[in-house]
Amino acid sequence: MATKTVLPTKLSEGPKGLGDPNDRTLRKVEVDVMIPKLIREKAKAEKCTKEVSEFEKCCKDSSLLMVVKCRKQNSILKDCLGGWYKDDDFRKSCTEEYLNQRSEYRKTGIKKPVKRA
Repeated sequence: MATKTVLPTKLSEGPKGLGDPNDRTLRKVEVDVMIPKLIREKAKAEKCTKEVSEFEKCCKDSSLLMVVKCRKQNSILKDCLGGWYKDDDFRKSCTEEYLNQRSEYRKTGIKKPVKRA
C-alpha cells in the first residue's frame, strides 16, 4: 500500500524517499538561496582569506568603533566576494558541488556536517 504525500513524485522518490539522486534540476530556492550561500562560504574560506582576516583584525582592534574605522576593509572584502559571486566558472563549480552533495544526501539520507567557524 503506497503512502500519500503532498510532494511531487520527483521529490519523494529515491532509495530513502528524499528525491531522485540523479535529478539535476534545481528548484527556485536552491538557485536563489542555497547556491549563493555556498558561493559566499567558499569565497570567504578559499578565495578571500586575506581580506577576511584583515577585516576581522580591524573589527577586533576597533571594538565599538568598527563601523566607522573598518569601512575600507569592509569595502575591500565586499569587492572580493562580489567578484567571485559574479564569476561564472566559480558559480558553475559551486552549483556542481551543491548538486553532488544533494545527490549524496538523497542516496544515503545522511546530511553533510556543517562547518562552523
